[in-house]
Amino acid sequence: MREIKVGLIGFGTVGAGVVKILQQNSELIEKRMGAKVALKRIADIDVRTDRGVKVSPGLLTKRAEEVIGDPGIDIVMELMGGIEPARTFIRKAIQNRKHIVTANKALLALHGDELFALAERHGVDINFEASVGGGIPLIRSIKEGLVANRIQSIFGILNGTSNYILSKMTDEGRSFRDVLKEAQHMGYAEADPTYDIEGIDASHKLTLLIRLAFGTRIQFKEIFSGGISEITPLDIQFSREFGYRIKLLAIAKLDGGKMEARVHPTMIPEHHLLATVDGVYNAIYINGDAIGPTLFYGQGAGQMATGSAVVSDLVELGRNLLIRATGRRVPLLSFQESAIEKIPLKKMDEVVVPFYMRFSALDRPSVLSKISGILGKHQISISSVIQKGRQVNGAVPIVMMTHEAKERDFDRALKEIDRLGVIVGKTLFIRVENELE
Repeated sequence: MREIKVGLIGFGTVGAGVVKILQQNSELIEKRMGAKVALKRIADIDVRTDRGVKVSPGLLTKRAEEVIGDPGIDIVMELMGGIEPARTFIRKAIQNRKHIVTANKALLALHGDELFALAERHGVDINFEASVGGGIPLIRSIKEGLVANRIQSIFGILNGTSNYILSKMTDEGRSFRDVLKEAQHMGYAEADPTYDIEGIDASHKLTLLIRLAFGTRIQFKEIFSGGISEITPLDIQFSREFGYRIKLLAIAKLDGGKMEARVHPTMIPEHHLLATVDGVYNAIYINGDAIGPTLFYGQGAGQMATGSAVVSDLVELGRNLLIRATGRRVPLLSFQESAIEKIPLKKMDEVVVPFYMRFSALDRPSVLSKISGILGKHQISISSVIQKGRQVNGAVPIVMMTHEAKERDFDRALKEIDRLGVIVGKTLFIRVENELE
């Protein structure tokens, strides 16, 4: 039986998970693919640490070049993460006509155009199922399972760390800082959690999903990003009184021929499926014109879940190699290269949504009338108000929900309100999505 020879760069948590799966399920994989997967070389700067999986010492090397330059290796897995030297290694592997499997969402979000173009020129594939949603079979579903649909919208909980923090804050009434420390202690959050809590990681992933689902060349820097660090238990409590839950949501949708692309804390109706996704789990809600709404749910990270996605990419590439004479089965980014076009990106100040606002105001007459007057001047109408007289640092919290308003008008109104002498501190606001379709 033919062997598909593979090499691995990066023998960390995910790399070790891939090796475990290849060892434990080798017979199953062989039956499903029609060939054996032979792991020929593993490169990592640390070849001494025990990864909890047994490999022959002869497989290990500190030099990635021994994987990239091996003429017998068909597929290179890059699981080291980061931008450099991962980008250089992948470029060299492609130039050596190696097919690529990677979980590196940041690299693809920032340098994907360059790498995909290079792969096209050299006639090789880049598979990246594990880069978005961990073990959820999402990318292959968009590229193949939903190919008959015009995707109309994507709403995604794409970062397990932020979802864990918000879930704990919601269920236990704890502060952001307290839950963040717990998440770091449990290994759910990095020592520097900026990418997770500020929406950067989710924006990297949304960049890839937009390219796959809509066939447009969008850049990571074009996506509006906001984080969860300013959300308090008070906001979560008020949002529940309105019938909402707060999630860090990645949003992509077409509206009037323009694309909305944004990641930020969002209030969503508590009865919606996404509102029930808790802990470190991910969920992606996709609406297609033929299939309607579809939910993909599962572990968004973890050794074995992510390893599962990497091995699925290996199997797909192995199948392609077995039928290479007939050409590539699926385009690298779902759309044929000639069909990719630029969809105009809607500016953030053109986005129209309802807003939640929490003011800290001095307990004086006419505060509400001053706030509502400014909102009205900027064409913003109020749908609900909560004021219960609770003192927080000497001020009274006032919570409002608006009807739909344009971000530009809301931003101008909020700046004017925050200049009022009766407002203490910066007003917190959260965008609301009522219709997740």
